Amino acid sequence: MILKRAVDETPPRVMRIPESLAGSRLDRVLAEHFPEFSRSRLQHWIKQGQVQLDGRPCRAKERVRGGEAVSLRPLLYEEVADAPQEMDLDLCYEDDCLLVINKPAGIVMHPAAGNPDGTLLNGLLNHHPPLKRIPRAGIVHRLDKETSGLLVVAKTLQAQHSLVRQLLERSVKREYRAIVQGVMISGGTVDAPIGRHPVNRLRMAVIEAGKSALTHYRVLQRFRAHTYLQVNLETGRTHQIRVHMSHIHHPLLGDPLYGGRLKLPAGANEAVRQALGVFRRQALHATRLELVHPVSGETVAWKASPPSDMQRMLMLLGEDAGQ
Repeated sequence: MILKRAVDETPPRVMRIPESLAGSRLDRVLAEHFPEFSRSRLQHWIKQGQVQLDGRPCRAKERVRGGEAVSLRPLLYEEVADAPQEMDLDLCYEDDCLLVINKPAGIVMHPAAGNPDGTLLNGLLNHHPPLKRIPRAGIVHRLDKETSGLLVVAKTLQAQHSLVRQLLERSVKREYRAIVQGVMISGGTVDAPIGRHPVNRLRMAVIEAGKSALTHYRVLQRFRAHTYLQVNLETGRTHQIRVHMSHIHHPLLGDPLYGGRLKLPAGANEAVRQALGVFRRQALHATRLELVHPVSGETVAWKASPPSDMQRMLMLLGEDAGQ
């Protein structure tokens, strides 16, 4: 649900257009000098009269001469109407523009039908109330409900604009850990388009008309009937790792949507059989995140080890394999 209650920010942002930009469109000039705001948002403010050029109203496509004085009065909105809720967030990092969170399995990202509250968005609003002025409370990418691990949240419009651009340019590096069914001989790459399943609309699938999707994987450890993988994404399609691993006939352990029938190692002891039988979520964890800091311009990275349920499963599978 979105509120459209305007919130004035004062004082206005002011600048003088450099002579070197003579002939450029006004909206392009503003986007270059006020990178914290998207070009579409700046165009909207120009239409609303929140931008003045030498003290007069102006148009987005107007060509500047150079030397003009620009006054921009940002008109922000309370973008998020959902209620803040207390939540024990596992914060890996926080500064004035970024939050990095290690999300546990079982937490939904956004309120939706069936999950009206108790989501990560509700917890973020409680932790940092000004996020109500940022679209989607600063969430720029997502993890499935039962996937654990690292994700970044933008605390400012400038940070959000930068992170979205980095995601589109595929410069954000995301590394995962996954336990898959079957013994894989070697690593490789899955380059297969992903789109909505033509029959089951709850699922995604590899289809010719889908969006391009690229997944790299490397074997970290082999067990008798499973493999532990490092997985790196170049794209971020919905359910991408889950769909691609299932596509090459090595679905994620515990995946209720793409995993198929549970396979037990022949002769496995009772502890392994029981652990495999009760592992009810996809064994997938976002373990490393790397990006360019929106303000400093430095490359920054964070790591988070897989949670206890995956750690225990790896230990049991290792013991079963005599490792």
